[in-house]
Amino acid sequence: MSQPFLLNSRGRMVFPSNFVPELDFTALADVDQLEAVIRRDFETKSPSGSEIRDRINQGRYTHRYDLMRDVAMNLFWTNRYAITMFDKRPCRWGDVPRTRDDLYMPTLTPWEGGGGKVAAVGDAYQGLPAKFDEGLEDHIFEVLFDVFAHRTFHATHLSPLKPTVAELLADPTNQTIRITDFDPDYPTYRYEDLLDVSEEVPELEALHRWAMVLHNQYPWDRTRSELVEVGDLRDDDYVVVFHPRDRHVQQFLTRVRTGAGVTRKPPRSPVEARQPARPYRAIAVRDLAVLPRILAISVEPGDQVCSNDDLIRNSGYNWSPMSAEEIRTKTGIEQRLYTSLDIEEIALRAARSALAHAEVGPEEVGAVIVCTCTSDRLIPSIATYLSGALGIYQSYASYDLIAACAGMPYGLAEAVRLIQEVERPVLVVCVEKFSDKIGNVRPSRMIFGDGAAAILVGIAAPGETPDIEYLKTYASGPESQVNSIIWPNPDFDNNITVYGPEVKSLAGRYLAQMLDEIKALPDPDGNTGSLLESVDLIVPHQANKTMVIDLAAQSGLTADQLYFNIERMGNTSSASIPLAIYDAVSDGVITEPTRVFAPGFGAGAVAGYAVLRIDPAVMAPRWSQAAGPAPERSTPKSSSEDISQAFN
Repeated sequence: MSQPFLLNSRGRMVFPSNFVPELDFTALADVDQLEAVIRRDFETKSPSGSEIRDRINQGRYTHRYDLMRDVAMNLFWTNRYAITMFDKRPCRWGDVPRTRDDLYMPTLTPWEGGGGKVAAVGDAYQGLPAKFDEGLEDHIFEVLFDVFAHRTFHATHLSPLKPTVAELLADPTNQTIRITDFDPDYPTYRYEDLLDVSEEVPELEALHRWAMVLHNQYPWDRTRSELVEVGDLRDDDYVVVFHPRDRHVQQFLTRVRTGAGVTRKPPRSPVEARQPARPYRAIAVRDLAVLPRILAISVEPGDQVCSNDDLIRNSGYNWSPMSAEEIRTKTGIEQRLYTSLDIEEIALRAARSALAHAEVGPEEVGAVIVCTCTSDRLIPSIATYLSGALGIYQSYASYDLIAACAGMPYGLAEAVRLIQEVERPVLVVCVEKFSDKIGNVRPSRMIFGDGAAAILVGIAAPGETPDIEYLKTYASGPESQVNSIIWPNPDFDNNITVYGPEVKSLAGRYLAQMLDEIKALPDPDGNTGSLLESVDLIVPHQANKTMVIDLAAQSGLTADQLYFNIERMGNTSSASIPLAIYDAVSDGVITEPTRVFAPGFGAGAVAGYAVLRIDPAVMAPRWSQAAGPAPERSTPKSSSEDISQAFN
């Protein structure tokens, strides 16, 4: 399910999935799986009314904001099924169909002790100081408290399977909501109102949106609602009818009601991971018959800045409290770049820039390799799409390669292999677009960005030293590490999911192994000392600055030996190393041909490194910086147009 960012009318970045919960019901097999997702998203961090009262009694709230945030999270939990599965529509009881199997009504239990919990919240709020802005906090609390104070039902034992009207009527003592004196013009917030919320304090902007969403869950005067036995309903009474939000919800409900759900595979016992029978050797590129030369490196970063403040403004309803500074401390990231273009478009721009800078025409390109783990395109692959868009009539090979954060060393290893066969330039494009695949998963949202880079690998002239000197790739490990980053992940609503401790384990394992190996390799120029000692700069995969510096220190490296641009780019997986190399030149860190060690590691427990000679002269200007117009955005053709063009 694509969940992109939006820019509102004020030019601010907004993530709708963070405040309007949407689940992908096509990924859910049964009620158990749904309830597991609901528990994770809504219950893990959401306090019950009793817990809020206990925290008040214990004096755990120091400011009004903290209390309001707990109340809001409680209300999202209270609406955990309704908000994700149904639209609530008041309807005159006499007009409610009695036999349809696609309309539902809630059966509810009175909220025992609710009055005391409501009073405790109201009194506590008045006794607490404001944290950010007293007037705005009072306004937000008024909206939240109106919803919280007029909740009539107990929320602990709600079921995702609401009864149909006929099922509700089967027991006249079932209780449901009755609205007296219903006003069909009761004011609610438009979707545009939610998008355009703009507050100076990021935390209050997020909370203000939450309050508006929760207000819209009860589009009637809450003082006029009550619980009543269905046997006591009169035709002119208004009740609340639940309509499935879309056909996928209804199909899910039908599956679980009829028992025709998709059978989930039983869990498989993990297999012991065994070490290889003997070590794999690094490729000493100078020993090859055809030596590579880097002709051009070009980049196309994202065009939209998403700052840490933007993340806090868009805090998801299931996020723990966290400040912009805490994100920076935890990850080393101050902002990440997102692209408003398609993934194919930024790949094409980077590729065109590299070819133009190297003055290589499409007829000279022997192969196109696209390294990506975020492509939405299966047929044709991005590589074959690029080949056509670049005007390459025929290549020796064009294919996508999924090696996630090790994409660059994997791609360069393939390019060096291919030039042995085709003896002509190979285009390697590393491209990722994460921004529309993250949803409301906070670790992923904190870390990932978008971007593209292209490396054109040609052939060194006779007697010329190759620019690529050593290459090594790896894959696999314990299954927990192989599955440490997953997309799509049904257990996280098919969004990209990062299991941090396992990622750190695999990164530490590979970084230590790679450093040990290049300490044992000789200096390429025949000088005394090891390959590691001959390295001028280390440009690692920009995974998480804090984590990588810590892991590097464990292997004896210091932070000043490493180059990072993650603080302004975010983690762009396969594109992160070439984007960082480009910025190292732009920042003046690389001013002359420099030996760089570039290790990558990540999803799937893949890893690899390249030892390169980076010449600043191969850096191509970005399209936005180059003279002349940028390439026009590609517009997909219809199938009939494709056929007409193909057959003239």
